Amino acid sequence: MQKLVEGIHQFQATSFSQQQKLFETLAEGQHPLALFITCSDSRIDPNQLTQTKPGELFILRTAGNIVPPYGSVFAGEAATIEYAVTALNIRDIIVCGHSHCGAMGGLLKPEAVESMPAVKSYLKFAESTRRIVEENYKHLTDPAKRLTLTVEENVLVQLESLRTHPSVAAALSRGDLKLHGWVYKFETGEVFTYDPSKNEFVGLGEATNLLAEESRSLPPI
Repeated sequence: MQKLVEGIHQFQATSFSQQQKLFETLAEGQHPLALFITCSDSRIDPNQLTQTKPGELFILRTAGNIVPPYGSVFAGEAATIEYAVTALNIRDIIVCGHSHCGAMGGLLKPEAVESMPAVKSYLKFAESTRRIVEENYKHLTDPAKRLTLTVEENVLVQLESLRTHPSVAAALSRGDLKLHGWVYKFETGEVFTYDPSKNEFVGLGEATNLLAEESRSLPPI
C-alpha cells in the first residue's frame, strides 16, 4: 500500500499538474477511440501498450479476456459492452489476449483451478476454445506452443461471443462497428492481429486489412 500511496502523491505533483487541462476537459464527458477488452492480468497495461491518454480507451478487463455470450449472465461485461456501443458510439472493439495467460493455462489444466470454483465456472465461457484445441490440435504437444495456440483461439472464440450481443450485432450490420483480435506478447513487446485474409495472427505491421474487418451489411429493402 505504501508504494501505491506514494504513487498517488507523485501523480498529483507531476503527471496531473503537467496535464491539468486534459483532466479538466475530461470532466465534460468522454469520447473514447475504442473498447479494449483484455485480461485482468497485472502484466497488461492497455494505455501503455497503445500509448493512449486518459479518455481515449474504454476498457473491460476479465479473466482470460472472456466475453460471456449475451443472456448467459447479466453482469458488468454485458453492461460495459452495451454502454460502449450504444451510449459512446464506439466504432472499434479490440479483444486482446496475451502470452503466458494463467486463465488459458487453467483451461488446459482444469485441476489447477479445482480449488477456485468461481474461476472454474467462469472458464466455462471458454469451453469452445478448449474443445477446438483438444479436438483439432492433438498433434501439438509442446506445452508452450499449445498455450500460445489456446490464447489465439480464445481471442477468436470471444470475438464470436461478442457478436451475440444485440448492440454489437446491430452496429456490425450497419457497418458502424469493426472487431479486431490481438495477442500481446509482453516479454517482447510484440502485438499480433488476426488477419482474416490469411486466417492467422500476423505482426501488426503485416496485416493487410487492419481497418477493414469483415462485417455483414444490411440487405437491400
